[in-house]
Amino acid sequence: MIPMAQTRSTKRIFSYDEAITTFPFVRDLTAAAVRKIDELILSVEARQERRHEIEEVCEKIVQNWKQELSAIGCETKGLWLVDWDNGDGYYCWRFPEEAIGYFHTYEEGFAGRIPIN
Repeated sequence: MIPMAQTRSTKRIFSYDEAITTFPFVRDLTAAAVRKIDELILSVEARQERRHEIEEVCEKIVQNWKQELSAIGCETKGLWLVDWDNGDGYYCWRFPEEAIGYFHTYEEGFAGRIPIN
């Protein structure tokens, strides 16, 4: 179960513990989307004539992934890149990292990630 968090305007603000609590869901949802995309890419290689159709399905998988994460308050900043707003910046994770191990400010973004520990 995903805990409720404080909100600032319409954004969800996560404590580190809340981000950690949601992480297994985010990781599993992301891994499933990556697997689906990988399977489709393999099928594209085997069936070039269906490439456009398969690309549309891939786009739908990515959009569904983004919507699912947005529904729990996470932000997607790129393909397989997820942020949890903590009020001062973001806890940051990119698939296939093992854990939420980075933080970055609002201004610096992904390039300014620093280890949490």
